[in-house]
Amino acid sequence: MNSRENELARVAVDAMVEVHRELGPGLLETSYQHCLAFELGERGLEVETQVALPLAFKGVR
Repeated sequence: MNSRENELARVAVDAMVEVHRELGPGLLETSYQHCLAFELGERGLEVETQVALPLAFKGVR
């Protein structure tokens, strides 16, 4: 990884740890998702959630 990727990874991991410390375990994934998106935005990152990806499964799109 280059230095930009390392910095983004550090910011992301730090944000995830912060969210988990605040919320604790056992909530639904969407609870963590919304809080993580907020926390990453607070740290200066632009965030998109639930982005559609092109996918094929057993020949079906």
